[in-house]
Amino acid sequence: MNKVALITGATRGIGKQIALTLAKEQYDIVINYRSENEELSEVKKEIEANNVKCITVKGDVSNFKDCENMIKEAIEEFGQIDVLVNNAGITKDTLLMRMTKDDFEKVINVNLVGTFNMSKNVIPYMMKKRNGRIINISSVVGISGNAGQTNYAASKAGIIGFTKSLAKEVASRNILVNAVAPGFIETSMTAVLKDEIKEEIAKQIPLKRMGTPEDVANVVSFLVSEKSNYITGQVINIDGGMLM
Repeated sequence: MNKVALITGATRGIGKQIALTLAKEQYDIVINYRSENEELSEVKKEIEANNVKCITVKGDVSNFKDCENMIKEAIEEFGQIDVLVNNAGITKDTLLMRMTKDDFEKVINVNLVGTFNMSKNVIPYMMKKRNGRIINISSVVGISGNAGQTNYAASKAGIIGFTKSLAKEVASRNILVNAVAPGFIETSMTAVLKDEIKEEIAKQIPLKRMGTPEDVANVVSFLVSEKSNYITGQVINIDGGMLM
């Protein structure tokens, strides 16, 4: 029987690539989405082309009840969840002087509270099985900070503290909890940047290029595999050496 991975925010970018990578490794996949879109059915087809099962579950990760229902749907379909990847996230970038209370709270609620909501609801099933992997997608700005992103950086720094604390709580049940902190990754969010801005960004990175969603997915793949059985509570930067 295949292992089962649930990935939030998996219709595009990093989340999509994580889902596809794990599908190639013969995981059955549960995709969370917030609203219907064309990308959803396309991603589902791509995943199923790997001869694995894929279901889609609708829900807002910032809503606790939605998360509870998503986990229940996955359990009803597959009977287990072996891997949870908390990837769903949003940005509302602006300087603090201009940032509204709503801008701050929405980013915290999706990125950080969403990570809590999903983890809280999946942990009882993993505890019962005495096995599981939770991977939280943080960011290098959660370590370094970044002007214009006080809300986003706070949410991603919170995810790091959450990861380390939960890892200590559940290690005795063989549940491993780790985080990855991507740097500048080529996604739809960075695609809108002008070429000259991208070139300036690349100059700040020792490897002289932006990362790809595959770079992130490959590390996640390692962290959910048997090759990482002695790794928990860690944060792995995927940033081309930008932070050292």
